[in-house]
Amino acid sequence: MSEKSLNGKVALITGAAGAIGYGICEVLLENGCTVVATDLPGERLDSFAKDLDSMAPGQSVGLPLDVTDTESTKKAFGAVLDKYGKLDIVIHNAGIAHVSKIVDMDIERFQLLEKVNVDGTLIVLAEAGRRLMEQDKGGDIVIMSTKNVPSPSAGFGAYSCTKAA
Repeated sequence: MSEKSLNGKVALITGAAGAIGYGICEVLLENGCTVVATDLPGERLDSFAKDLDSMAPGQSVGLPLDVTDTESTKKAFGAVLDKYGKLDIVIHNAGIAHVSKIVDMDIERFQLLEKVNVDGTLIVLAEAGRRLMEQDKGGDIVIMSTKNVPSPSAGFGAYSCTKAA
């Protein structure tokens, strides 16, 4: 049996319970990685965690994490290190979209896009950076973006600019 390329690696994925997150987790599991799938707490995350466990029993866990909340983020990263003793890969996939023409965009909705897509990215990257530096053995950080950054689709201007930020 050949060695899987990510055997022994531990990965934390934000925004894991969506379609893209599902695909990311599936590929990581197929390659031998231990997966910590994070998303907002609730039935969606719980159901997703059960699904992942059925794919690769004992190789994954679901963990609540709100990327817009510094304490939630610190707690989740701490839980990973407490459970596994290390963290090798962070994939920041969390993000939200809203379809609206800029001229019709509600400021509160835009601020929510900013909070998740911009502030949430900074919060996750800062915590990931701190934790990886504390380990002093490197690691990988992947930030998911969108094709809408270089080429926004109609109605995705606000989403595109917050993901580009």
